[in-house]
Amino acid sequence: MLFNSLDFMLFLPAAFFLYWLIVYKKPSLQNIFLVAASYLFYGWWDWRFLFLIMLSSAVDYCVGRGLAKYENARHRKVLLGISLGVNLALLGFFKYAGFFVDSFIRAFTVLGIPLEARAFHIILPVGISFYTFQTISYSIDVYKKKVEPTRDFIAFAAFVSFFPQLVAGPIERASHLLPQFFKRKTFQCARALDGCKQILWGFFKKIAIADACAPYVDTIFNNYSAHSGIVLAAGAFFFTLQIYGDFSGYSDIAIGTARLFGFELSRNFAVPFFARNIGEFWRRWHISLNTWFRDYVYIPLGGNRRGKATALRNTSIIFLLSGLWHGASLHFIAWGAVHALLFLPFLLSGRNRKYLDTVAPRRLFPSAREFFAMLATFCVTMFAWIFFRADGVRHALRYIAGIFTRPFFPAMPFPVDGLFIFKLVLIALFFTAEWFGREAEYPLARLPWGKPLRRLCYYALLVCIVIFSVNAPPHTFIYFKF
Repeated sequence: MLFNSLDFMLFLPAAFFLYWLIVYKKPSLQNIFLVAASYLFYGWWDWRFLFLIMLSSAVDYCVGRGLAKYENARHRKVLLGISLGVNLALLGFFKYAGFFVDSFIRAFTVLGIPLEARAFHIILPVGISFYTFQTISYSIDVYKKKVEPTRDFIAFAAFVSFFPQLVAGPIERASHLLPQFFKRKTFQCARALDGCKQILWGFFKKIAIADACAPYVDTIFNNYSAHSGIVLAAGAFFFTLQIYGDFSGYSDIAIGTARLFGFELSRNFAVPFFARNIGEFWRRWHISLNTWFRDYVYIPLGGNRRGKATALRNTSIIFLLSGLWHGASLHFIAWGAVHALLFLPFLLSGRNRKYLDTVAPRRLFPSAREFFAMLATFCVTMFAWIFFRADGVRHALRYIAGIFTRPFFPAMPFPVDGLFIFKLVLIALFFTAEWFGREAEYPLARLPWGKPLRRLCYYALLVCIVIFSVNAPPHTFIYFKF
């Protein structure tokens, strides 16, 4: 069920009113209702995928109970191995089996031994990378005795399948989200209104920014050889806006929706476009995934405790794994490798953690140095996104080469009409809102105006959402593929 679909527009208010009616009369039914609603939400795509969530939930619940029972180190390692083995095997099969079979066939073809294979097509379950990482983190934290294993299977199933963040995060930790399923919920109007405002901002980013940029991105990337350098650069710029508006928009909708039901999810984006170097960018982009890799891969590998060489190795592994997590394709791995190359000089010089605060705190404008640092960071990440969007590494390299070798003056591949100008104005207003709201969780959280102007702003955003929704069919979220 897409957030930006009519189905969800009917599902959400129905779930909201039924939930609070049930919680008010019988609080003990809270988690049963959430599991049922979440399974309905997820099964709307394909009911068969529900068995994967059920299997992951059952395996890790049983592993958690076993870890509570056994103190013997060998037994505990076996139990943890079962959790990791089952979850990673499911993830590996559904996400990477086709890639490795194709690579195997191509390798033998290069060696002059052509192989024939029957059609090998596996449907990727939506969100499997997200909920797999979430349930794995529970088993690891129980193994390390950082969290207590739960005895309540329904609460645990609700934690794994909680529908607002099920298919594209944030990837929650058991220590943060699981205890919230044991607290009795009381409806708070202020919290619900705050959730509605964040949902509104998320839909604006998704529909009026990301989906509005999508046609230009597709037009330019799909026929890149016919366009001038500046048009290709524009395509990279529009895709940077598209993927940010799409993914961070989803996170805002998820966090706001969870708030409607009395839950607090972790922040997943913190104005990454205003990062002053690549290290700060990665602390602000897809925060839940980056901290997951830090805590469950980077630190166990030794982190930076054994010198620069170990830190360089571990950092490179993290970026390559991040690329592979996004998809079984060489261009995703290349995207991770490019970011590693951009990040490592800052790690070597000790500047990777230089900026831990928000840029220009309590100031209206950044300094000239901050502005150019942000601009440079935005440009290098924009070029790196070309590898992410391209159909392959060769496509990406030719696209980048075209930016610098093609004639500069463009023949526009789309009409520069009133709608295009309107979109550019919205993009400028979007950047302005993000800048002035950079110290809040989302821009609408701290509007400085009086109530009439705030309401006017909400209505204006809603009108933009409706306009773009009417003029184009709903686009699926990019990260649903991962």
